[in-house]
Amino acid sequence: MNSVRDYRESTPSNSSNSGCNGVCIMSTTWKDEQHPSFINFISSFLDANSYKLNFVPIAPDFIFNCGGLSVAFIFATTWNYEDAASIFSKIQKLRGQFAHFYVVVTLPTKDQNDSFIRAYFKYGMELGKPTWIPVKDLEMGFEKIVKVAHARGVCKRQDAISQLRAERQKSVQSMDIYIKVVTSIPGIDYHDANALNQAIGSIEAIAKASKEYILENTDLSTEKAETITRFFRDPKYYLGPKIK
Repeated sequence: MNSVRDYRESTPSNSSNSGCNGVCIMSTTWKDEQHPSFINFISSFLDANSYKLNFVPIAPDFIFNCGGLSVAFIFATTWNYEDAASIFSKIQKLRGQFAHFYVVVTLPTKDQNDSFIRAYFKYGMELGKPTWIPVKDLEMGFEKIVKVAHARGVCKRQDAISQLRAERQKSVQSMDIYIKVVTSIPGIDYHDANALNQAIGSIEAIAKASKEYILENTDLSTEKAETITRFFRDPKYYLGPKIK
């Protein structure tokens, strides 16, 4: 089993400016069923890896919130075939409530593993819905939980960054088109186009602006203001394409 320090070194840090990777919410019912030493291990492990821990009466055993993404877990720390019905019933109720839902089950012996496989098919589980993670011991199980939650959070943040980059690229492309259109007006240069964008806005707004309004709100000369108003109102200008 990896120590807390080993795990922390092997997991890339993606902490926010507040130094927190996320929040772990533990079910109060699940907590009361565990040995205090294991709860202490969990608390120390989360603290070492920059996660906040809260105890709340929730249906899953854990909910991690990482980067705005919620990941729910059932953690079956002991496996008995006699208890399988209640475990699978709980899973059936929860799997439709969370987009990201995992079940971690501790199976230290071959007999328990075989028993679990029989129960899995008996209760008609659909492969991957939810994802099951069998482990050998408790500490390994919780490490797996944190790794999965951490990875999900990282993917969520990367998706958000990619979306922002795409929107920024789209904005840059739109601005390029704007500049080309405005600088197609005779005598209007890049500086003038930027000044019009900041002071007046869209091409439609520029087309409706009067010469006086342009002079009051930009540093353009009277001659350029007159040219702009003529461009959008005089057929000699607007009927002839002048895109550079």
